[in-house]
Amino acid sequence: MAKGHQNKVAVITGAANGIGQAFAQRLAEDGVHIAVVDRDDASETVKLVEAAGRTAIAVTCDVASEDWVAAMAGEVQQHFGHIDIVVNCAGIFPQKEFADMTFADWRRVLSINLDGTFLVTAAFVPGMRARQWGRVVNMASSTLGSVVTGFAHYVASKGGVVGFTRALATDLAGDGITVNAISPGLTRSPGTLARAPRPAFKSMDEE
Repeated sequence: MAKGHQNKVAVITGAANGIGQAFAQRLAEDGVHIAVVDRDDASETVKLVEAAGRTAIAVTCDVASEDWVAAMAGEVQQHFGHIDIVVNCAGIFPQKEFADMTFADWRRVLSINLDGTFLVTAAFVPGMRARQWGRVVNMASSTLGSVVTGFAHYVASKGGVVGFTRALATDLAGDGITVNAISPGLTRSPGTLARAPRPAFKSMDEE
């Protein structure tokens, strides 16, 4: 990040571990204070941010719940006063064949991955608009261009994230707010290590 981002404040969802935690650590190293938002214990991420010399708070939140997101936003605003950057990293990716997929399975993935992205973004965009500056980064997925099975709900949710990102980028461009998406591939993180077989990372291990 540029020096102009020193002492800005970021909200990062799903930042207790994995990619979200890596974002938090890097942004902190670049001078950004961090609100670490997750359902899991985020104390390790807070320590990483503080080790980089920045301020961090951990806020427990289910991003699929409108009430939880509103409470989280209030706590973050009270602590930091304003938010400059939102990184929507919270997400789940349970594998289930379409023949066995229920509507409850579908809704659970869409509610966290897509609804959560909307709710968290909507909570902080008004403040960004008032200040005429903001950055929103949403987490898409390389599976949109891959051949995978058992992820109809997940791929649909990430396709929605891409569409939301494109539309919102146009809506907010005149307010000094940029909206972008990142589409990572298979990443060595606690979530993927728990689900993906070890051979999936064999080529990485051999490098």
